[in-house]
Amino acid sequence: MSRKTPQTAELSEDERLELELAEQARLSSGDWDSVAPGKAADFGKSFLRMVGLLGPYKWAFAFVSLLGAIGVVLAVIAPKVLGEATNLIFEGFVSSALGEQFPPGATQEQVVEALRAVGQDDLAGMISAMQDFQVGAGIDFERLRWVIVGVLAIYVASALLTWIQGYVINVIMVRTMWRLREQVEAKLNRLPLSYFDRVQRGELISRVTNDIDNITQTMQQSLSGALTSVLTVVGVLVMMFSISWQLALVALVALPLMAVIFGVIGPRSQKAFSVQWRKVGRLNARVEESFSGHALVRVFGREEDSRARFQEENEELYRASFTAQFLSGIIMPGMMFVGSLTYVGIAVLGGLMVASGHLRLGDVQAFIQYSQQFTQPLSELGGMAAVVQSGTASAERVFALLDEEEQEPDADDAPALVDGAGVIEFEHVRFSYSPDQPLIRDLSFRVEPGQTVAIVGPTGAGKTTLVNLLMRFYELDGGRILLDGQDIAALTRDDVRSRTGMVLQDPWLFAGSIRENIRYGRASATDEEVVEAAVATRVDRFVHALPEGYETVLDEDAANVSAGENQLITIARAFVAQPAVLILDEATSSVDTRTELLLQHAMSALREGRTSFVIAHRLSTIRDADLILVMEHGDIVEKGTHDELIAAEGAYWRLYRAQFEQAATDGQDEQRSDGEHS
Repeated sequence: MSRKTPQTAELSEDERLELELAEQARLSSGDWDSVAPGKAADFGKSFLRMVGLLGPYKWAFAFVSLLGAIGVVLAVIAPKVLGEATNLIFEGFVSSALGEQFPPGATQEQVVEALRAVGQDDLAGMISAMQDFQVGAGIDFERLRWVIVGVLAIYVASALLTWIQGYVINVIMVRTMWRLREQVEAKLNRLPLSYFDRVQRGELISRVTNDIDNITQTMQQSLSGALTSVLTVVGVLVMMFSISWQLALVALVALPLMAVIFGVIGPRSQKAFSVQWRKVGRLNARVEESFSGHALVRVFGREEDSRARFQEENEELYRASFTAQFLSGIIMPGMMFVGSLTYVGIAVLGGLMVASGHLRLGDVQAFIQYSQQFTQPLSELGGMAAVVQSGTASAERVFALLDEEEQEPDADDAPALVDGAGVIEFEHVRFSYSPDQPLIRDLSFRVEPGQTVAIVGPTGAGKTTLVNLLMRFYELDGGRILLDGQDIAALTRDDVRSRTGMVLQDPWLFAGSIRENIRYGRASATDEEVVEAAVATRVDRFVHALPEGYETVLDEDAANVSAGENQLITIARAFVAQPAVLILDEATSSVDTRTELLLQHAMSALREGRTSFVIAHRLSTIRDADLILVMEHGDIVEKGTHDELIAAEGAYWRLYRAQFEQAATDGQDEQRSDGEHS
C-alpha cells in the first residue's frame, strides 16, 4: 500500500504500476536510503552541531561549568584531607607503640638511626616519612576531629554544587529540545509538497518524535556527566602528580589502553546506531501504513502477508539493535577492566613506596582513591560514548530534515491581494514533476466570475495537477496564472489560498467537535455563521439527530459519522470560509447515489456566486457546468458546455458514452440477477 507520488499519479496505469512494483522491490531489498532523505555522514560534524544547539544558553552553561569546577575541586581535595586523617591515626598508633622502646624525649632522627642499627630498615623508612613525629605522643583526637568535620563539609558542599549544576543543565536541555521541536515544526511548514510525496509518513514521524526524544535523553544523560567527568580527570591528575609522579605514570598507562578500546569499538558502535534508527523509522512506516489501511488489509485477506512483513522488519530491527547495544555495552566493561589493572599496579607500587619511606600511608590511601576517581570518570565517559553515538545518529537524521531544501519564500515586497470577483486566467502554463516527463505543455483558458468549470479526463491527464498549480502547491515551469488580474506567483501563498476553498475526495476531519471542524475553515466565524453554513450544506439535518448536536466529538478518523456525513462537514467548512474560488476534487466519488444527491445540493449552495472548479469522473454530475474542460496528457483537447461537447462527438462524447454504456450494462446485470433470484 505505497503512497502515490505526483510523478506516478500522472502516468498511465501500466507505467504507474511498473513504478510502484519497482519501489516495492527497492523497499523489500532494504534500499531505504533511496527513499529517506539524505543523512550526514560525518560523526564529528554532527556531534558539534548537536552541541551547538546549546548556543543560546552559553552564559548559563558557563555559570554551571564554574559551579561544576568548584564542586570537582572540593571532591578532589577530599581524599587528600581524608588521607591526613589516616596519617594521624597510623602515626599516632606507631608513636604510642615506640614509646615502650624509646624514652619520651627521643627525636625522630634518633629513633630512625636506632631502628636502622638493629636492622629494621622498613620501619625506619616509614618513621622518617612521618611528619610531627613524637615518641609516645599517641593519636591527636582533637586534630582528627577537625579533619573529619572538614572532610564532611567538603563532601556536602561538593554534592550541593553538583546537584545545582545538574538541575540547571537539565533546565537548559529541556529548553534546548523545546527550541529544536519548534525548529522542526517550522521547517515542516516550509517544506514543499514534493518532500512529503517522497518520504513515508512513518519515517517522518519517527524523526520528529523518536529521534528528538533520543537526542533529549542523550544530552540530558551525558552532558552534565561528561562535564563533571572531564573536570574530575583533570583535577585528579593534578593531585596525583602532587603526591607521586611515579604512581601517576602508572595511572596514565590506562589512557592509551582506553583510547584503543574506544577507537576500535566507537566507530562501529556509531554506525550500528545509525542502522538501528533507520530501521526504527522503517518499522514505524510499516506500522503506520498497515494500520491506516487496516480495513483493506482485512478485505483482501493480507493479514498474514502484513504480519510476515512486520516480523521480517522487526527481526531486522532486533538484529540492528542487538549489534548496536552489544558494541556500546562492551566499551564500559573494557574500560573498567583497564581501571582494575591500574588499581592493582598502584596498590603494589604504593605499598612498596610506603615500606621504603618514600610515601606516607595516608598519601597512598589518597592516591588509591584518586586512581578510582580517575578511572571511574573515564569508564563513565566510555559508557556515555555509547549514548552519544546513539544520540548523534538520531541528530544526523533530524539535521537531514532541517537541511532539506525549502520552498521558495514569498517575496518581501509582494503586492497586496486586491478584492475581486474571482476571475481565473491560465496563460501558456507549462509544468512537469520531473524534467524528462513533461506533463502540461501549453495550457491557456479563462474562467469568468461565478462560473462553474468542470475538469474531466482519464486518470493521469493532469486534472488534480491543475488545481494544485492554482493553489501554488507547486511552482510553474513557464507561463502565468492570474487571479483577478494578479499573477499568483507574485502574491504570497497565504493570500492566494485565503481566496480559495477546497473539498477533497477523502474528507479530513480532526478529533474535535463538529462545530470546531466546521469553524476550522474560518477561525473568526461566529456560532450563528457555523449553523448557517451547516443549514446551507445539509449538515444541520443529521446533526440534530446526534445526542450532543454540534458539540458531538468526532472520534479517531471520524468513524462515529458516515462517509457522506464526513463529506458534508467538509463542505460546510468550505462554506463558512466564504472563498472567492472553490475547488471540488472528486468530492462525491466515494458515496452512494442518494448521498451524492445530498452532496450535490450542498455543493450547489456552496458554488452559488463563486468561481468553481469541479473535478469529476461521474459526468452526470457536471451536466450543468458553465464550462467543461476535457484534458488528455496535460493538454485541454476540448472545451464547451455539455450539449456542445456531446454534439461534437469528440473525447468528451466518448467518455460520456462509455459511462452510459457501463451504467446500462450494470442495470441489465442487476435485472438479470433479480430475475434469477425470483
